[in-house]
Amino acid sequence: MLVAIAGVAPIAAQEQPPSLRDSFPLGSDNAGLCQVESKGRDPAIGSIFDRAWAIVCRDAARPVGRLYSLRGTAEATSARLQPIRAGEARCTGATDTVEIEGLGTATRQECRLADSDVGYRVYSWRKGNTNWVAEGLAGYDDALKLGLRTLVADRLLPGKIEVATTSVNDPVAFARVQAGTLDPDRALAEGYRRNNAGAYAEAAEFFGTLQQRADGAPDRTGEYLINEALQKSNLGQFAEADRLFEEAARIPTGDRVQTRLRRNFRALHLINQRQLDQALAELDRPVTPLTEPIRVIGGAVEIASQVAAEINAGAASGERLGTTEAGQLTPEERAVILDAQALQLRGTILRMKGRHAEAVQTLEEAARRALSVRSGRVISIVRLRSQIMSESAAAFEAQGNASGAEERFRQAIVLLEQRYPDTNVVAAARSRLAAFLLRQQRTDEALALYKIVVDDVVRRGNSATGLSNLLAPYFEVLAGRASGNPALTEQFFLATQTLVRPGVADTQSQLSRQLSQGTGEAATLFRQAIVLQREVERTRVALATLRSAEKPDQGAVDAAAAELDRLEREQAAMQARLSEFPQYRALSTDTLSIADLRGVLKPDESYLKLAVVGQAVYGVFVTPADATVYKLPITADTLDQRVDALRATISRPEDGQVYTYPFDLELARKLYLELTGPVANRMAQAKAVIFEPDGAMLRLPLALLPVDQASVDRYRQRASRPGADKFDFSGVQWLGRNTRISTAVSARGFRDARRAPPSAAQRPYLGFGENAPAFTRVAMTTVDSNDPCQWPLSEWNKPISARELRTAQSVLGSGSDVMTGAAFTDEAVMARGDLAQYRILHFATHGFVTAPQPQCPARPALLTSFGDARSDGLLSFKEIYDLHMDADLVLLSACDTAGRATVAATREAGVTTGGGSALDGLVRAFIGAGARSVLASHWPAPDEYQATERLISSLFQVAPGTSIGDALKASRLKLMDEPETSHPFYWAGFVLVGDGAQPIVRM
Repeated sequence: MLVAIAGVAPIAAQEQPPSLRDSFPLGSDNAGLCQVESKGRDPAIGSIFDRAWAIVCRDAARPVGRLYSLRGTAEATSARLQPIRAGEARCTGATDTVEIEGLGTATRQECRLADSDVGYRVYSWRKGNTNWVAEGLAGYDDALKLGLRTLVADRLLPGKIEVATTSVNDPVAFARVQAGTLDPDRALAEGYRRNNAGAYAEAAEFFGTLQQRADGAPDRTGEYLINEALQKSNLGQFAEADRLFEEAARIPTGDRVQTRLRRNFRALHLINQRQLDQALAELDRPVTPLTEPIRVIGGAVEIASQVAAEINAGAASGERLGTTEAGQLTPEERAVILDAQALQLRGTILRMKGRHAEAVQTLEEAARRALSVRSGRVISIVRLRSQIMSESAAAFEAQGNASGAEERFRQAIVLLEQRYPDTNVVAAARSRLAAFLLRQQRTDEALALYKIVVDDVVRRGNSATGLSNLLAPYFEVLAGRASGNPALTEQFFLATQTLVRPGVADTQSQLSRQLSQGTGEAATLFRQAIVLQREVERTRVALATLRSAEKPDQGAVDAAAAELDRLEREQAAMQARLSEFPQYRALSTDTLSIADLRGVLKPDESYLKLAVVGQAVYGVFVTPADATVYKLPITADTLDQRVDALRATISRPEDGQVYTYPFDLELARKLYLELTGPVANRMAQAKAVIFEPDGAMLRLPLALLPVDQASVDRYRQRASRPGADKFDFSGVQWLGRNTRISTAVSARGFRDARRAPPSAAQRPYLGFGENAPAFTRVAMTTVDSNDPCQWPLSEWNKPISARELRTAQSVLGSGSDVMTGAAFTDEAVMARGDLAQYRILHFATHGFVTAPQPQCPARPALLTSFGDARSDGLLSFKEIYDLHMDADLVLLSACDTAGRATVAATREAGVTTGGGSALDGLVRAFIGAGARSVLASHWPAPDEYQATERLISSLFQVAPGTSIGDALKASRLKLMDEPETSHPFYWAGFVLVGDGAQPIVRM
């Protein structure tokens, strides 16, 4: 279980009303669609009493509106806003009056954006000597009015917001927009708040964005780096955290706050990895001493002379970390709190080592020191105090003091609910209490509390990132009790949908939303909005790269910044236009009930979902008639070992060659029984299985698992004879022999893919392949052949035959086309404006999903012929994503095309979620380009015995109306039954991601 203990935020030390002092969600029932970010006093509008806020909404790349509280007459306040508004909108019309719920009559003025015809709206409401103003894009009218009402009421109000959304749920990208909206100090504080609230991925975006905006001050950069490193550690991305900590360590510092932050965060990182002794050693490292100790007298802090001088003089910018404005923490105070946190970490380690009495004593001292600063009236220590309580509770429980433990668990929840309501950190605290109740045999109470946790996560539209270990006991109990209890089975199925999925699931649902609207204006705008989102993200990445150069080119930086501003404005305006279409304002829930899933299953279909929770692995087997939940008898690590061992007998790279060994049939049979448990016989008899994999099974086709022991025994007996061919697996009863199998990336994704209308393309088939060898490459090129991160030219000198393309073209007939040889270049593919006119696209070429060298980044791509001097002979992840298709099916007859893309590769393509998981590579890129289904491979496509050519060609030699899944099953059968191609290497590598029930050849 990750500890994930937060840092200490340099924010206002006194409790303040949330609506006026802090950022706050807009509306209490909108799943985080919009957020209001305080911009504090805005010098541009004059008075020290004037305040400003920005409204940011999910999927909009910049703020969609602004809110103001202005002192003075209506005429004077309006005059102060006009110069600010002039750069944004043209307001030449007269004002009218409207009724706003809870406020009564307000004035409204209709305007237009300065650089387009998109509507811009201004609301004003006056009370006493204060003018309240809400203005912004007219498409976000709900947000403007609710924001105005909320500020006037000075409390969070319920209210419905209907704004255009293009994604299913992308809180991380939303956080990036928010981070770019705030000034650096406020963004830093908000990053800490997200960390304290348990939103680690979002916090990482805040600190990463701050690095991009850094002004070069070493302490600023160092603090951003270690904070991002801690978020990565909290998410289990330890290698990335190590890299960031090492980068920060190269920035020297002697600052008393910074040295403590680095000590504590590195210790947290080690605790997350269960390296307890190393963490203790880290906590023992010396730090810069306090110049003048803060003395605690009667529970109050006595400010020493140096700190008093800082307060009176106003600290320099170098002391920004402890701003000395009224209500802010001084550096000395912050250092004391960080030392208290170090004690809390030490107490945590002692508790984890079983030294419970010492742990309690140390934690009590940590609490005393934390509360010594301003008598504990410090917002930023709420999370620290709750951690101390939770750790003390665990130690008390271990000592047999159940009542003391429960009291502290509940106190921790109360603290967090006051400061971080509706967040994952509250969910985590409730989960800890629920686990305690389970250990106390109070199972019904525990289940009720766990259900609240899961329901809240679903309601907020979040995933349970960072909570899976804490929810593990819930899954365990539900799985044990679900038999014969439909309500608990439903709860289990719902809970599994909050777990993190491959990013391709988001892309698939996004495509389904677009396709559901046909080809009209709404669908066109939707696609344009998605393209603009990606352009914004790409430009952000490019700008960050320019800024991080050793010697930045200021002209290039300025140009990129201007381009980013233009794109952000255009994208926000596009979202506002999209809001005119009601179908894009409403976003259905990201989860699916078992009844919903049954409703889209065909009578002969079954759905098998795997869920990895911590080390436990569970299965959910759903048919049109019933559902079964069970726990696998192996851990996630054991599953990894099983999959690795099986893959090693299928395809193993050695010395630049791919070798195949006799398939470990007995291990495959054992894995089948472990995966299917109580539904093994039902799976074996199923006509069709939709498989939603998780964990290691994202890397292994389900089809190659044998469903009966008898055929395994027959093979063993035959293979044991002298001279027997151990590669002859003909006669084995594989699951893929009689069952059509397709892969789903989420239950919702499967439902949406099935409901999506078929391709409207009029032409049946377009094939690409048989690249021209590298020696035909033009002499002048931008590709450096000596770069170790470029693939060697020899890779281009072994083109795949176009025979399978020609076969498909002849079978599918009129309207089909093939591009081969010198015509098949990356530039030619990208230049084709007619890709959306073909129902099936087929790439028979080599695929690159790994990197040429271990030190190089992996950037998935398909090999093509070389074009002109700008061509690199590769169709990259980014370039594929940019293609515009309307395809029922994309076939990738290439190597390991079901592999993953790195996070860096997805970000370069402007994709803000996922990356790093199997299926997140080329499969995701083609779905993003418009493919409903993708046939991809889990290992190098075999050339021997023309196996791949025969497999793919046979797909099209079926009767019209035959489903893709049945066509694939029939193609496999021909190879399974021939001894020389019966090894799974030849027939099992290709998996279908999408709806296997759709016809491959239309009637």
